[in-house]
Amino acid sequence: MDEQLFFKKLNNLCTSKEIFYFLSSLEVMSDTMASGALQRISEVEVDDNGLKNPGLLENEVFRALCFQFEFESSKLSNTGLLNALQALIKLRIDPQSTLMASLLSESEERLGKGQLTAENLCALGESLLELEGPSCATLEQIVNHMQEKDVERWSPREIVMVYKILQVTVREGKQCQNLLNRLNGVTLRTVSQLSPNFASVVLNSLVVLHQTRAVPLITALCKHSVKHVPYFTDHELVNVLEAFLYFGQKVQAFTEALERHVPKSILTMHPQTVSEVMQYCCKKMILSKPIFDAVAESFLSNADRLTTDQIAAYIIPFGTLNYLPPNASSLFRQLETVLHTRLRHFQPHTLLNLLHSCVLIQRYPINFLPKIFSPYFLQKLQAQPPGLNRAVMSQLTQLFLTVTLECPFYEGPKLFSKYQVKAFPTLHSSPDVHLFKRVKTGLLYLLKKRIYFASEVSTPYSYVVDIEIKLDEEGFVLPAAQLEEVHRRIALCVDGQNRFCAHSHNLLGEEATKQRHLQLLGYEVVQIPFFETENLQNTGKMADYLHKKIFPCTYGLSN
Repeated sequence: MDEQLFFKKLNNLCTSKEIFYFLSSLEVMSDTMASGALQRISEVEVDDNGLKNPGLLENEVFRALCFQFEFESSKLSNTGLLNALQALIKLRIDPQSTLMASLLSESEERLGKGQLTAENLCALGESLLELEGPSCATLEQIVNHMQEKDVERWSPREIVMVYKILQVTVREGKQCQNLLNRLNGVTLRTVSQLSPNFASVVLNSLVVLHQTRAVPLITALCKHSVKHVPYFTDHELVNVLEAFLYFGQKVQAFTEALERHVPKSILTMHPQTVSEVMQYCCKKMILSKPIFDAVAESFLSNADRLTTDQIAAYIIPFGTLNYLPPNASSLFRQLETVLHTRLRHFQPHTLLNLLHSCVLIQRYPINFLPKIFSPYFLQKLQAQPPGLNRAVMSQLTQLFLTVTLECPFYEGPKLFSKYQVKAFPTLHSSPDVHLFKRVKTGLLYLLKKRIYFASEVSTPYSYVVDIEIKLDEEGFVLPAAQLEEVHRRIALCVDGQNRFCAHSHNLLGEEATKQRHLQLLGYEVVQIPFFETENLQNTGKMADYLHKKIFPCTYGLSN
């Protein structure tokens, strides 16, 4: 039978029984046809749970096919040999059997003689990865032969397979950077042809191989991923999210695609995938209400099935990005129930991160704070990485400050002063340099002298006030250094974009908490957000704006 007709008929058959009946009607088959038959059997008889019908391995037609491959391996074409090897691996044939040993030995012999094409090398590499894993020594030999091949002629499937092999054999990418540069260049021209699976694999490989200089390829792949969002498997989507984070990519259309996909797919998504989506939003400071609302609803029905790390991943972004979903009451009641039953299962740092995020949105974990402030728990924090570093102690301090200022009825253990920081880190809270300078210039124009305001003022409560202005009882501005007769203190919060969620006017949780606490500490808080000042073209307009914000009625200068 003509090979083209053979494969047309073969691909229309849907069970091994039909395939065996078809094969028994043929008098002669080429090795390519025989290996194709094995591949078709593996396609219809193997699913995620393995071999559907182990009895097929005893079928006489199947055994005859295997006999031909075992005892005539040296006469097989490269395609027949390697396709058969792939199919038999998928069918879970014992790797120690004489059949598999014969095919592997013949493949490696031809590899050593340089007889394999790029397509053959990819097929062999895929088989060895499946059979022996990344530790297989022959994979490096395959990579060496790959470097001699013409990359320009490779198909997308071959390109992806080479990335997968390099990913496990090279890691750092330095030894094969020349091959990778050629590969990255060819892949850039074929990005539009890549399937969801291929795009995900290439992005994952670029992360593992630290290809930070392949910017055009990374950008093209990230943009190409947008249309594949609804079709990615959970594992593929996680790879893509990790690549976006690793390479610092910002593609608004990708976020919009997630916003369409996640709410309608969340019931079927693996909890770890949902966790990765929330982590992506949190790290990118993306407050996506459609995603957050869907996750909040999902938590109500899935909380008991989540790991402690997944619980934290679901909840922490709400605090970080300062957002309460419509079902906030039910959400935090459910969280409290989960904490009561599973508190001891949480790792110390995970629990601290979780409870700290709750207070940022005024959800106070009063029942659990005695544990957090206990010497035993603090010792456990110290013993596990990252230990009691400044960031961890800042979280403890802000938790304690929140309880002190917002929960006066709390009578549990206090946080010892040695675990408190004198000033909170300014990673996100440091003022925007350009905006800060414009505001100070405007204030100088308004108040005439620099002595009437102080910048970056430390307080006894760990917070740093961007700009402080003191007023006496009659409302006159006092010199910043004056300590007596201070009746009112005004705290100007100069809020640049870094204090808000991305593309939003929503303050981040830590900044909103700071401003809330400053008010409770007696300050009059005046917010100077970037979006109110970006169109003020000169110092006079800035001064006029500040006059209206700080002294809406009147103001005066003391002598």
